[in-house]
Amino acid sequence: MLVDSGLPRVVATDCDGTLLRSDGTVSGRTRRALARAEEAGITVVLVTARPPRWMHELAEVAGGHGVVLCGNGAFTYDLSLREVTSHRLMDPQVVLEVVADLRSQLPGVTFALESLRGFAREPDFERASGRHDGQWRVGPVEELVEHAPGKILVRHPTWAVDDLHDRVSAVVARRAEVSHSGAVGLAELGPAGVTKGLALATWCTEQGVRAEEVWAFGDMPNDLPMLTWAGRSFAVGNAHPAVHAAATDRCPANDDDGVAVTLEIALSRV
Repeated sequence: MLVDSGLPRVVATDCDGTLLRSDGTVSGRTRRALARAEEAGITVVLVTARPPRWMHELAEVAGGHGVVLCGNGAFTYDLSLREVTSHRLMDPQVVLEVVADLRSQLPGVTFALESLRGFAREPDFERASGRHDGQWRVGPVEELVEHAPGKILVRHPTWAVDDLHDRVSAVVARRAEVSHSGAVGLAELGPAGVTKGLALATWCTEQGVRAEEVWAFGDMPNDLPMLTWAGRSFAVGNAHPAVHAAATDRCPANDDDGVAVTLEIALSRV
């Protein structure tokens, strides 16, 4: 087995801020390192907060299996089939209750929902990415829950992301999973208990892969459940302090191809 050679059977990596450089690209070095890993029998799995429709541009680095874990664990997506093969969605009634409480206690917040149907938002919700793909409706949340979401996006125009995360968490409590992937002024809500860690653990169990056979890479707090589940975890140099504190190892920053550097060193030793 690969684990006997010191290599993992699975490499699970976050995308933005980890595998991707700050300009959103995947370097040639990283592409080559991932290809070498796959050739050595290592399965590379992308585990991301991104929605499925944003994964097509990364298809060539997703590995031969073509499976990615999206939406912080809400969606398992098959790139080759271009379809969601499994999902974990929020109860629309819970969504309405949580949104009402957040509106009441955190004035100024606006909302968007990510569902199997695609992206939907309130009129005042700013799409800071500048993208408009996948948007199927603009309207009140009461209409948007026609399709149960896998993720709610909560935006505030002025609060720092850590502050927003803490305030949203205090209101939501255990009704949903609150995380942030580093997007400015944005907190993310998923079904209670659904995380990158749950999605990765479930997928690995289905493949007969144990936690100790997995290496995970990440940069932000939404990566923590995945990093703490994996047998070995790497915080990239640009990672959030909480990620540095939790990971078993560190590697260079995303702009210095930290994932690629780590894989190159591991592969050179076998």
